[in-house]
Amino acid sequence: MFEKNQEFTGLIEAIGSNGEGIVHIGETVYFAPFTVEGEKVKLKALKVKNRIGYAKPLEILTPADERVRPRCKNFTKCGGCQLQHLRYGSQVKLKGKTVKDALRKIAGIDFDVPAAVKSDNQFEYRNKLQIPVGVGRDGEGVIGFYAERTHRIVPVTACPIHPDWAEDIVSAFVSYMHLYRVAGYDEVHRSGVLRHIVVRETDGNFIVTAVTATQRLPHEQGLVELLQKKFKSFSLWHNVNAGSGNAVTGPSFRLVYGPGKYYAHECGVHFCVGPNTFVQINRGVCRKLYERAARYVAECGAETVIDAYSGCGILTAMFARQARLAVGIEAVPEAVECADEVVLLNRLEGKMRNVCGRVEDKLPELLASVDPSKTALVADPPRKGIDRSALHAILASGIAHIVMISCNPATLARDVGLLTGSLMETADGQLKKNPNRGSVSGHYSVVSVQPFDMFPQTKHVETLVCLERK
Repeated sequence: MFEKNQEFTGLIEAIGSNGEGIVHIGETVYFAPFTVEGEKVKLKALKVKNRIGYAKPLEILTPADERVRPRCKNFTKCGGCQLQHLRYGSQVKLKGKTVKDALRKIAGIDFDVPAAVKSDNQFEYRNKLQIPVGVGRDGEGVIGFYAERTHRIVPVTACPIHPDWAEDIVSAFVSYMHLYRVAGYDEVHRSGVLRHIVVRETDGNFIVTAVTATQRLPHEQGLVELLQKKFKSFSLWHNVNAGSGNAVTGPSFRLVYGPGKYYAHECGVHFCVGPNTFVQINRGVCRKLYERAARYVAECGAETVIDAYSGCGILTAMFARQARLAVGIEAVPEAVECADEVVLLNRLEGKMRNVCGRVEDKLPELLASVDPSKTALVADPPRKGIDRSALHAILASGIAHIVMISCNPATLARDVGLLTGSLMETADGQLKKNPNRGSVSGHYSVVSVQPFDMFPQTKHVETLVCLERK
């Protein structure tokens, strides 16, 4: 075991779930970011505790064939991407392994998981920009992305996983802050004005949200004029977030300029979005994912489909076209309003219905009202996964088929483990692997697992898991 700041040489044996290379030195395992399996690397120990260490690569002594030159000048500084140094074919294989390892280690499920389905665009694929604004060391405002595991902002003017319009957004806001002396937000002293910039692009239309810690957006008409020089079709919203947590936006949105919503078309569905409506950030991969989910549900022959965490209703509408009834459950009122418009836009009256509320509150009653043998449940929860009470309701319902969509392999493995019975809950709510999983009745078996590379160049992966009741 090496002391802090001590330099040593190691062989990268594998890549971990966060994209770091893994090196064993004696009984200590070190994690070294931006390295590739098979490389001999000169490292510096940064932190070592309980035989787990973190190391900084100083020099790649023998580069692997899978290593490529990163496109971004801020790679290794900004915390947005972890895999730009890795050949793309290796990235999708790694993400398949990440999902397989999570299922095995967390849930005790050993399942053959293929490589992630590739993204047609390896760069410039994001339709959403979410960028913090703060104060630099010189006291001036700074716009950029957080360094890994910190809230230190790395200044950026452009980002290769975003299209060119992101550079125009940053440029417009830099001018706005300079011209009107609008201060970036200081997290330490909880002072300043502009806190985040959030932009959603939909078929060439832009929904721009300026998030401030103050109740007022200064010189908002000046900001509109600066954006007009860059964009033909956009709306500007003001959101207030005066809290101290990590949430990007607060509950209050106010329209400053432009239409409140924009309309678009995806997977044969006409839909609309507002500033607080969830849409997958990679439209090409989203299409592949949704079509795969719809195909499985169609093959099940489900007459009723429940779409939990349904967002703006694109997937719900796809199910409504092939089933007798599809019901979406979504907690964000704005998204439910958009989903209600989807019903009208696609003439799905009587075939599609939307429920506004938390899944854990609305799902049990909905499950009790359907024939479980003729019903499929689709769940696309946030990173924290499905609420435990909702999982209990699913197990009690006897519903025939489940489709899980998740961007977090760890919580996905936990939820799938509970549904299959490979994990069991103790009396105090803790989870442990079930030694008698083979004899568990009333649970589910995994039919298929397919990762999708929704987030190229990063450690993140979207996964579709299909289950059926034993």
